[in-house]
Amino acid sequence: MQPGLEPLTSGAQVLVTGARVTGRAVVAALASFDVHISVCDDNADMLKALADNGIHTVAPADAVAAISDFALVVTSPGFPPGAPVLAAAAAAGIPIWGDVELAWRLDAAGHYGPPRRWLVVTGTNGKTTTTSMLHAMLVADGRRAVLCGNIGDPVLDVLEQPADVLAVELSSFQLFWAPSLRPEAGAVLNVAEDHLDWHGGFEAYAAAKAGALAGRVAVVGLDDGPAAALLPSAPASVKTGFRLGEPAAGELGVRDGMLVDRAFGDDSDDVVLAPITSISVAGPVGVLDALGAAALARAVGVEPASIANALARFQVGRHRAERVAVVDGVTYVDDSKATNPHAAQASLLAYPRVVWVAGGLLKGASVDDMVAAVADRLVGAVLIGRDRAVVAEALSRHAPDVPVIELVTREDAVVHETNESDVTHETRVVDASGPGLGARVMTEVVAAAASLARTGDTVLLAPAGASFDQFAGYADRGDTFAAAVRAVAR
Repeated sequence: MQPGLEPLTSGAQVLVTGARVTGRAVVAALASFDVHISVCDDNADMLKALADNGIHTVAPADAVAAISDFALVVTSPGFPPGAPVLAAAAAAGIPIWGDVELAWRLDAAGHYGPPRRWLVVTGTNGKTTTTSMLHAMLVADGRRAVLCGNIGDPVLDVLEQPADVLAVELSSFQLFWAPSLRPEAGAVLNVAEDHLDWHGGFEAYAAAKAGALAGRVAVVGLDDGPAAALLPSAPASVKTGFRLGEPAAGELGVRDGMLVDRAFGDDSDDVVLAPITSISVAGPVGVLDALGAAALARAVGVEPASIANALARFQVGRHRAERVAVVDGVTYVDDSKATNPHAAQASLLAYPRVVWVAGGLLKGASVDDMVAAVADRLVGAVLIGRDRAVVAEALSRHAPDVPVIELVTREDAVVHETNESDVTHETRVVDASGPGLGARVMTEVVAAAASLARTGDTVLLAPAGASFDQFAGYADRGDTFAAAVRAVAR
C-alpha cells in the first residue's frame, strides 16, 4: 500500500524547517496544494529574503510555541530529531516528513504523472561516484534517467522532468526522515563511523542507512561488515551483494580481471560486465563503486554492454581522487571529499607510496585503525587543521618512523608536543593574519609535501576530516590545494 498525502488537506497549516535549497524546493512543491505554508530557520537574513518574496516566515521559537497549529512539518535533512521545533512536533504527534519523504509520496501518488522507478545509493563513502556511474549506465542503456538527491538537484526539483528512472544519492539524514521510502532497488555501499553526533550513535546511524534496503531489491557491500550485516533483516524480496573477490551464486564480484554478475543473469549464470581496467577511479574503491552501480543497473535490466560502455567513458568527479598534476616525478591527487577516516583509508590504499595530507575536523571519529591499516604505505605526512594533533598521535603510535610535518597558526590553542630529539616530527608556523589563510596553509602544505616526496610517490590530500575550520568546504579545500600545486608546477 502506497503512502498517502492526507495531511495536505485544504486549508492545512504546514511548517517547513530550513530556508536553504531544500526548504525552497519544498515550498515550491507545496505551492500546488491549498495549504498555508510557514518557513522557519535560525538565519534571519534568509527568512527576510523569503518574506520579501511573499512567503510567510516564523522564528524557530515562535514555531515551537505554535506547533499545535500545524498539520504537518516538512524538514530539511540537516535538522536532527532533537532540534527544538522537531522535538516539539514529535511530542505533539504531528507528522514529520523530510523532503525525500515528500517527494516519494508525491511521486507514488502520481502527482507528476506515472511514478518513477527509484534506484537509491547510500553509504558512508562512495555515494556520489557510485550514483554517477549508475546514472551513466542507465543513460547508456537508453533509459530516461535523472541524477538527483544528495548530488545535484533535490528530488523535488526533478519530478517534473520527463524520466522513467531516478538515480538517487541519499544521506543518512535524508533516509532517517523518509521512513516510507520503498525504492525499486537500493544499495548500502559501506557503513563506518560518521555523523554520530547527529544520530546519537553508530547503531542508529546504520539503521538510517538500512532504509535504502526497504524496496524490492536490496544490495550491500559484502566486504564491509556493518553493511553486510544489514542484509539478512532487510524486507526486500531480492537480496544480493557485491565483493572484490569471486562472487558466489546470487552475487556480483571480480573474476579474472572482469566485473561479473551472478545475481541477475538467467539461472545465476555468469554475466561478464566490464574489465576492471576500464574503471577510471583508482584502487579497490573504484572497483567497489562500479560493482555497486552495476548491481542496481542490473536490477532494472540494464544490458552488460551498456555497463561496459558507461564505465569506459566515466570520469571521476571533482575532489574525488582527482589527479591534479605531476611535478618532478611526484603525482599530486585531490581527494578532499574524503572527509572521514573510512574514506581516507580507501583512498590511501590505492597508492603504494604516499605523502598524506590530513587533518581538519574529525567529528569525534577515531583514526587509529585506519592509520594502522595504511602505515606501510606512508612515506610522510603533512597535518593541518584543528584536529591535526589527533592524527599526529595516531601516527606516533602506529607509524613512528614516518616523518610528520605539522602546520600550525600562531593563534592555535593546541600544538602537538614533541621531544626535541624527535627527528621525525617537525612543526611549522603559518601566518594567520589577514585574509587568505587557506591559501597560505596550502602553499605551505605543498612545499612541505614536496620536501618529503621522492620520484614515483603520490602526495594525497585525503584529510579524514571536515574542512570548515580553515576552508569554506571540501571543494574550497581541494581547489586551494590544486591551485598551490599548479603554482609550483608553473
